[in-house]
Amino acid sequence: MPLRDSAPLGAPVWIDLFTSDTDKAQEFYGRLFGWTAENAGEEYGGYINFSKNGQQVAGCMKNDGSSGMPDVWSVYLATDNAEATVAAAAAQGAQVIVPAMEVGPLGTMAVLVDVGHAAIGMWQPGLHKGMALVGEPDTPNWFELHTRDYDDAVKFYRDVFKWDAHEMSDTADFRYTTFGEGESAMAGIMDAKAFLPDGVPAHWSIYFGVADADAALAKIVALGGSVLIGVDDTPFGRLAQAADTTGAVFKIVQP
Repeated sequence: MPLRDSAPLGAPVWIDLFTSDTDKAQEFYGRLFGWTAENAGEEYGGYINFSKNGQQVAGCMKNDGSSGMPDVWSVYLATDNAEATVAAAAAQGAQVIVPAMEVGPLGTMAVLVDVGHAAIGMWQPGLHKGMALVGEPDTPNWFELHTRDYDDAVKFYRDVFKWDAHEMSDTADFRYTTFGEGESAMAGIMDAKAFLPDGVPAHWSIYFGVADADAALAKIVALGGSVLIGVDDTPFGRLAQAADTTGAVFKIVQP
């Protein structure tokens, strides 16, 4: 796929890892996906940018334990006005965790908990345009919200983030809406109330593309990570779920 110089409004524009061990994260993802890491400097709190083939694909920041949050991957959606998007989200019933905050000349960020209690970030690009590589092996391929409040969530992302929402399936076993349609779809919302375990909140997941799902899982284990759900052959590819060395969960897809 060609390099992406911008993300459509409402689309996933950036992802980052909140981790208790940034050194282990750099080693793990560097060896798993061939990513290189660059520290943005003290002025940005030691934030780390991950790149693949010289193009930025993800970020990483230190989890010092003070927030009480586990190590986790987060998704940020593109906006052209973070303050207005935060206000629209709050009006729809979202909880504002981090209000619109400028990150120097790089852009403006905010973090919310949506109407279904899933955390979601937003990014208004400045100099930092977000992910330059998407949809290739060893890069983010898909972004998916699992929620117990499916109808409310679809309305929320349509109203707040201006999603071009398309109902892909509406059967009793599989309710799913995508941002965009067909091969141009960029993210999805799944009705997960039937299978989300008690105590597991609604959440966004990131799927990283791999050339060979079985080989990727073996490598994850060899690097000190763990397999949470083994490979499943689906109409959407060979899917699996894993965790890195400190427990941050992610998914893989072999298209």
